[in-house]
Amino acid sequence: MKVAIVVFDGVQALDVAGPMDVFAEANTHLPDHRKYQVALVGAQAGYVTCSNGMQLSVPFGYADFDVQADLLIVAGGPKLPDYRPRADMLKWLQSQTFGATRFGSVCNGAFVLGHAGLLDGKQATTHWAEAARLADDFPHAHVQPDRIFTRDGRLFTSAGVTAGIDLCLALVAEDHGHEIAVRVAKRLVVYIQREGGQSQYSPYIGMRKGEDPIISKVHRYVTEHLADALSIEQLAKAVSVSRRTFSRLFAKYAKVTPSAFVEQVRVDSARKMLEETDAPLKTVAFKCGFHSATHMRTTFMRRLDVTPKQYRQRFRGDAPDRQAWVSNSVDERVESNDLEEEMA
Repeated sequence: MKVAIVVFDGVQALDVAGPMDVFAEANTHLPDHRKYQVALVGAQAGYVTCSNGMQLSVPFGYADFDVQADLLIVAGGPKLPDYRPRADMLKWLQSQTFGATRFGSVCNGAFVLGHAGLLDGKQATTHWAEAARLADDFPHAHVQPDRIFTRDGRLFTSAGVTAGIDLCLALVAEDHGHEIAVRVAKRLVVYIQREGGQSQYSPYIGMRKGEDPIISKVHRYVTEHLADALSIEQLAKAVSVSRRTFSRLFAKYAKVTPSAFVEQVRVDSARKMLEETDAPLKTVAFKCGFHSATHMRTTFMRRLDVTPKQYRQRFRGDAPDRQAWVSNSVDERVESNDLEEEMA
């Protein structure tokens, strides 16, 4: 299978190395006639400098690459959202993807596909930090901001950096079966399929450019009154505006309902406690305004697609000790008891 990875000056090294390592490792389990043949294609043959300073040898410029790729992947890089490819390169991309079995991008390589009109009417994703801009720049694309990777027909797109590994493992599984993909994942010491979406990796809610100061005041008030039952009237009163004005400003600047905003602040506060403390889940839930540990678990699953326990195991800063082990054991019993109570 012929694979072309499109690179640019300033490309993220892992966007290239991750997919290449997945395909190289898969080749060790495949007969010669089924191996992946990977080529790097740039604006011209020579070298590109990655965003970390490493140089990559690029044997082909797109104008000289006369092979039809079965799979074409556009790598990303920190400056790529501002990059405007030349018209002849976009035409080459359109021609290549028309003949390819599959095509896609790693991280914000999706912006290049967007400029070529290849995201129109399609589901796509990119790094969580640039998903909103991708949606703004290419309004005909259906951007899925919380997905690790997406597939829409022949189009595959992935989230930031290491998500390119997830994407290529999925491609290997599709080409050669789940068992081969598992062997590759084990060799690279990565998950065959990560739990949850990008939200668990994104930073906490905060002040955004152009946001009304009232929204930041609401954020501060909610943070200080997490355990309260917070109504719209109470929030409006806290920032000294009418309910009508409050609702209008929230719709304009926060882009979510007040109840969704409050829930997000509670989730963010719980995330911080889970990362920084060994408090039992029931305690975290109470302090962050959830009805119970089960309510917090349900909210985490809906918003982050992981449980609070899984989140703590993934992002707790220090190594687990006996106290954390005891805390997790208590958490398991609490979650089980709360679930039994809700089902009774």
